[in-house]
Amino acid sequence: MNTDERHRRIGELLRHRDHVSVDELMAECGASGATIRRDLDVLELHGVLRRVHGGARSLVLRGETPEYGQRELEDHAAKVRIGAGVAALLKDRGHVWLDSGTTATEVARQLQQRELTLMPMSLQAVNAIAAGGTAAGRRPELLLPGGRLLPGELSFRGPMTESSIRSLRFDTAIVTPCALNLRDGLLAHDLEDAAVKRAGVESAGRVIVACSGTKWNASAVALVASLDAVDVLVTDKQLSPDERARLTQHSVEVVIV
Repeated sequence: MNTDERHRRIGELLRHRDHVSVDELMAECGASGATIRRDLDVLELHGVLRRVHGGARSLVLRGETPEYGQRELEDHAAKVRIGAGVAALLKDRGHVWLDSGTTATEVARQLQQRELTLMPMSLQAVNAIAAGGTAAGRRPELLLPGGRLLPGELSFRGPMTESSIRSLRFDTAIVTPCALNLRDGLLAHDLEDAAVKRAGVESAGRVIVACSGTKWNASAVALVASLDAVDVLVTDKQLSPDERARLTQHSVEVVIV
């Protein structure tokens, strides 16, 4: 396994187990003890786990909310496909609002060489675009909203952020909800995040929702917008005929990746 594969495997194991030992991870990943210990140190730094003597403990099963680093490891292949699917829907020279979160970061990676004006809601997305290097060619023009940075997530929050968004008009808003269901629509985990997402939705001519199958019918408390506000849904979920029919009732175009 390479480093990314080991990190994803360790994160997956700690989603379902309270504790894993270094010896178990050596056997699971086919790596040396020194390599596994370095992996655990890096993953702890990114909020994926808690280092303990001889191994690591899960943060998720101990009742702690998964941080950005943990979520970044989950459903990675699906998020890459969703990012590519969203990028294919965007026209060059457009003005685009981009939500925060791990799926939004994958969208940003797909836009590294695109000629767009982009307002990303997190420094994670900014860093993903910057990682594309400085080679000659097309590159997004970035607009940053200001406001308060949420630790760990590095996403923008608060009235300054909302005001910056609402002062502009975007061709497209790309929303990555924390949860989605056919009754309520798009949801977020907290009111501040919901307010930022709502500002993006209300400031754009078209709304694209990027949502992995794990977000369907997940638990979240803050309403962002109904499905009537959505134009396109990009997801890896295989929808039933009934789900497709209900989305059609809301005039939502579905792209399955």
